[in-house]
Amino acid sequence: MKIREINAMRGPNYWSVRRHKLIVMVLDLEEMEKRPSNTITGFKDRLEALFPTMYEHRCSVGTAGGFFQRVEEGTWMGHIIEHIALEVQTLAGMDVGFGRTRGYGEEGVYNVVFAYMEESVGRYAAKLSVDICEALIKGEDYDMTIDIQKMRELREAERLGPSTGSIVEEAASRGIPWIRLNTYSLCQLGYGANQKRIQATVTSETSSIGVELACDKEDTKFLLEQAEVQTPRGTIIRQDIGLEEACKYVGFPLVIKPVDGNHGRGITVNINSYADALVAFQSAKESSKSGAIIVEKHVVGDDYRLLVINNVLVAAAKRTPANVVGNGSSTVQELIDEVNQDPRRGYGHENVLTQITVNDLTLEIIKNAGYSLDSVLEEDQCLLLKDTANLSTGGTAEDVTDMVHPSNIFMAERISKIIDLDICGIDVMTTDISKPLEETGGAVLEVNAGPGFRMHLAPTSGLPRNVASHVIDKLFPHGVDSKIPIVAVTGTNGKTTTTRLIAHLAKMKGFKVGYTTSDGVYVQNRLLMKGDCTGPASAEFVLKDPTVNFAVLECARGGLLRAGLGYHQCDIGIVTNVASDHLGLKGIHTIEQLAKVKGVIPETVKPDGYAILNADDELVYEMRRSLKCNVALFSMDEHNPHIKAMQKLGGLTAIYENGYITVCRGEWKMRIIKTLNVPLTYGGRATFMIQNVLPAVLTAYIQKFTIDEMKVALETFIPSPAQTPGRLNLFQFKDFQVLLDYAHNPSGMRALQKFIEKIDASIKVGIIAGVGDRREEDTNEIGSIAADMFDEIIIRQDKNLRGRTECELINMLDAGIKMKDPNKKITIIPNEREAATYAIKNAKKDSLIVICSDVVPDALQLVQDLKEEEANQLYEFTTGDIPNK
Repeated sequence: MKIREINAMRGPNYWSVRRHKLIVMVLDLEEMEKRPSNTITGFKDRLEALFPTMYEHRCSVGTAGGFFQRVEEGTWMGHIIEHIALEVQTLAGMDVGFGRTRGYGEEGVYNVVFAYMEESVGRYAAKLSVDICEALIKGEDYDMTIDIQKMRELREAERLGPSTGSIVEEAASRGIPWIRLNTYSLCQLGYGANQKRIQATVTSETSSIGVELACDKEDTKFLLEQAEVQTPRGTIIRQDIGLEEACKYVGFPLVIKPVDGNHGRGITVNINSYADALVAFQSAKESSKSGAIIVEKHVVGDDYRLLVINNVLVAAAKRTPANVVGNGSSTVQELIDEVNQDPRRGYGHENVLTQITVNDLTLEIIKNAGYSLDSVLEEDQCLLLKDTANLSTGGTAEDVTDMVHPSNIFMAERISKIIDLDICGIDVMTTDISKPLEETGGAVLEVNAGPGFRMHLAPTSGLPRNVASHVIDKLFPHGVDSKIPIVAVTGTNGKTTTTRLIAHLAKMKGFKVGYTTSDGVYVQNRLLMKGDCTGPASAEFVLKDPTVNFAVLECARGGLLRAGLGYHQCDIGIVTNVASDHLGLKGIHTIEQLAKVKGVIPETVKPDGYAILNADDELVYEMRRSLKCNVALFSMDEHNPHIKAMQKLGGLTAIYENGYITVCRGEWKMRIIKTLNVPLTYGGRATFMIQNVLPAVLTAYIQKFTIDEMKVALETFIPSPAQTPGRLNLFQFKDFQVLLDYAHNPSGMRALQKFIEKIDASIKVGIIAGVGDRREEDTNEIGSIAADMFDEIIIRQDKNLRGRTECELINMLDAGIKMKDPNKKITIIPNEREAATYAIKNAKKDSLIVICSDVVPDALQLVQDLKEEEANQLYEFTTGDIPNK
């Protein structure tokens, strides 16, 4: 078996609009296509022995054991590999359940689709599942121990931490979109100009001064003392030469820690001798950036964390360092192993609690207590294994929020304002948190910026607290929007022009627009990325830009099949049309399959948004059946029965009638503008451009643009290299015309044919090319259509041959031309620049040269250069030609 490719979906996609995290593996079964599972001796038994937990896989049978039943009856290896990929992830602590295997359109080749939680783990599981299946087929043993641990490590390296994850999950539950901005914990909540950012539990609204103060324990301690907050006696030193004097001043027991430390690094507590103090000083020194070390009194009591968000105490937890309790018979190591058997403990952050690991610090603590790993503790004797109570080192937490004394609540909320932190964790040592610190002799030890939420989200005992909700309440108070309007445009032809026109309408309305096209990404009309930018990465580029408050996103089939959409929902989804193009690629072999790909866009429209569909295209019109949003239709025929039916229901439509672009609410007409006055339509001659205008005006109407605003925008959107590069750009030379267009498929060529039929010319010359990733019949058809359109044809070739040779493509076009007209004059000039230069230099009077180009910038530059060259020859002037001279 051979893996052809592995793609990771990261948003709504062809396989599922609701399940955004899917691995799609294209798998060639090769000779195994002839060998289903029931033909391989012992295969089912070996599979059951390796994966007994697969009994829970119901499969299509619908009952426990259903999958094994399918294996016994006989099923193909792609289906089995799908189930293995899901199960190995589950064994690694990631419970995933969705999967499906479908034919790719070639014999023995399948799309194996399954869910993942972390992309790197999903990709690993894809390869692993094939290896395991091949071992089972051969009857070889397979030990998954190393692979399962590897997947756990990949998950921990890639996943968001529990604090960041909780905030993101809370945001998502409220419909707030989010984007991860780096490989760590920096995330964006919301889109465009309405975005906020978090990094762990530091937000874009967190005071930088507050963070600096919290990281500098000397300044924190000084400010708290000035505010009469209970703090332990202490001093700060930078060299060990002052350590002995500091110990005498503070008095044992004491604590040593770095001034700028965090997360418990470099902290040693309950120091009772100068020798131990020296060791602790060196440990703190290694964790200190500034070199400043705090020596302070060790306060007796329990360790508490008070969490304050937006100056309100929202949670409190009592923390206990990792420890074991003796039973009079087990060794310390055996007690640790027993504690780690607790099902709540797992690797890293996978469970409520973290497994206790024995490291050098643990061994040192055990040694200082007078024991070793082989020592047997007496009954009920407690031995601490870590010097801090962090959950990440195996500690436990008990929720005590409801026990905190009002005086301590007041103190904590006041501290958050003193240090100026919107989210802060206050570490308190006291014997009883239900009493004021003044009564117990307790003290505030530290104030933390970016405190961990895990102990509050899932305490070892007590009530869990949804502390993340308070963060979202602060960042997005009631009435504050996290989103910006998103208009998504897809279809076979007309996407780019429709996208550009909508962006122009929004810009004229006053929005700061970001939009993606097959030419590049634009923010406020500035080209920031060049090339085909119709995939998810380009969409995210716009949605991440903090200057954008209106997004128009062109969405092509390639990105949808490769990675899914770059967003989860849009306000308006437009489908211009569906025609045969790119068939035979990525497992899409029929126009119905292609329609399903395009149909992802309207399916992602918000329930209160609009899907705008072409009523003249039956495949597009049928998309309405699966939608849960409003539907608006457009048509070039006001008598279209679909339009009439929608109007009778009071729906929203846009039509071309009596020379007008018209929007209808029910049967009431609102004429926007005469088509004659819309430059994009070339006085109404370019009917396919009229069709592009219709969904654009519907979008504007839905967004509450006035008719006057729409009219002005349509009148100022002029087809040109600046506003519609490569889309019906007409250049007037002295004796002839040159038309440059992106037409690159049969339906696009037919639309262009109808337009040039309305242009008078003595002779029409077409420059065409074949595209390597199209079917042979599609390239033949382009040749046949060109034979109808042009008197003479120049065949050139694209820069990117996309899997075919130059000779093959030229022969396909030539064959298509000769099918229609064996005597058609054909010239072959493979280089596009040379072909266009030849045509223009040899143009006949009153002729029309049509250049069908896919590398629009290069073709535009060439035509403009030749036009400038002609102008320089025709319009030279002397100083005598200068007016008023």
